[in-house]
Amino acid sequence: MRHVIEPTDLSPPELNDLIKAAEEVRRRPEDYAGRCHGKILAALFYEPSTRTRLSFESAMLALGGGVIGFSSGDASSASKGESVADTIRTVSCYADICAIRHPKEGAALVASQFSTIPVINAGDGGHEHPTQTYTDLLTIHSIKHRMTDMTVGFCGDLKFGRTVHSLLKALTLYPRNRYLLVSPEELRIPDYIRGLLKERDCLFEEVTDLESAIERMDVLYMTRVQRERFFNEEDYVRLKDSYILDKRKLSAAKPDLTILHPLPRVNEIAPEVDSDPRAQYFQQARYGKFIRMALILKLLEEAGAC
Repeated sequence: MRHVIEPTDLSPPELNDLIKAAEEVRRRPEDYAGRCHGKILAALFYEPSTRTRLSFESAMLALGGGVIGFSSGDASSASKGESVADTIRTVSCYADICAIRHPKEGAALVASQFSTIPVINAGDGGHEHPTQTYTDLLTIHSIKHRMTDMTVGFCGDLKFGRTVHSLLKALTLYPRNRYLLVSPEELRIPDYIRGLLKERDCLFEEVTDLESAIERMDVLYMTRVQRERFFNEEDYVRLKDSYILDKRKLSAAKPDLTILHPLPRVNEIAPEVDSDPRAQYFQQARYGKFIRMALILKLLEEAGAC
């Protein structure tokens, strides 16, 4: 049974094919209506979500399928102590494919080990978020028309940001990219990501000042400082306003810079930036539906269920 737990569970050729399929879905959505008629997606969201959950549900409905699930662990038997393993065993009886978000790292992997249907990791703690990565890659490819020879900046919470970890992992599969990693010392990328960049001979630089680095970037991936990942409220309050992107900072950036953000934002991107043509984060959210449509189709077809 094929599952997607980490972004690199798809090989580079498969990633390229998935992006092409998503672009075709975007261009001709009417050709895909009804492709999953009679199939059911189980959306198991133990953590709050807007874009990921709704885009998964919208994707399955657009394919002609149905959706079951829950939007909070409190609304499931997890509140009674049921394990992820037992939940997925049960859900496998009712659905054809599952998307799971959980606050604990590794929960999606555990689910895949006990599931009889394809499992898609919709975010597990501070670990991975593969479908957000595929969304990001689709957005970059659609705007830049390439996946190589770019300077990509990541700014904000690089320690706990699972979207950052997943996207960096995927981008290292493409040659000749350079990375500018902008964060406070306390929120630097984890050692395992730093080790991966070194292992794959990637050029990267860790800095604390966004303004001095932004002029070199082709893509800027902003992130929020995530309150839910902190054990100490004082640390969160001290770090939450470390970087705020505004028009003044953008004045030094390239005219064709692409600004991305996995959302939600708090105040790390000023509303005045939204009208700048370089701001692509709401388009990015839109692309999330198309990439998830393509991924659902791929996994169901491979499982012989669609």
